[in-house]
Amino acid sequence: MPTAWNEAGVLQGRADSELLPYRQVPQWQVPFELLRFRWVSSPLERCRATARRLGMDAAVEPRLAEMDWGAWEGCTLADLRARLGDAMAAEEAKGRDFRPPGGESPRDVQQRVKPLLAGIAASHQDTAAITHKGVIRAVLALATGWDMLGKPPHRLSWSAAHLFSLDPSGHPSVERLNIPMERR
Repeated sequence: MPTAWNEAGVLQGRADSELLPYRQVPQWQVPFELLRFRWVSSPLERCRATARRLGMDAAVEPRLAEMDWGAWEGCTLADLRARLGDAMAAEEAKGRDFRPPGGESPRDVQQRVKPLLAGIAASHQDTAAITHKGVIRAVLALATGWDMLGKPPHRLSWSAAHLFSLDPSGHPSVERLNIPMERR
């Protein structure tokens, strides 16, 4: 579910800012092909509320929490770039090793999610995850080899589902991106 911070372009990380009223939220529904999947969700309220809004009984999975933005949570990237200048540019040039003060890097997110992906692969159970932009980008980077420098290899819609296949070890590959969340 979108939040007030989403609308303001603010980095949320682990914060659960105020959810927008339902009347301002698109009327999504789960694509038919994903209805039979087992569902898991980030523990953050914005994802749990999305699961409820979709009518899915999603188990809470802590490893799906958003990237921790540390001291930069509550800031916008534009403000950080203006305030920190060259230091911010140098940090962003680290790609997967970009780390906010007191936060975690995309590589950390990948390390947190890899055991989850391995467990899903071992279960042989199709699983859908309701999670965050940072986690999805980290999985996309694993799937494509993207170093998280420059533009991603695929443009992702944040109001769509993204389907990844897992090999027996849990390594993801892109199966299908930007699956519309059909309007009711």
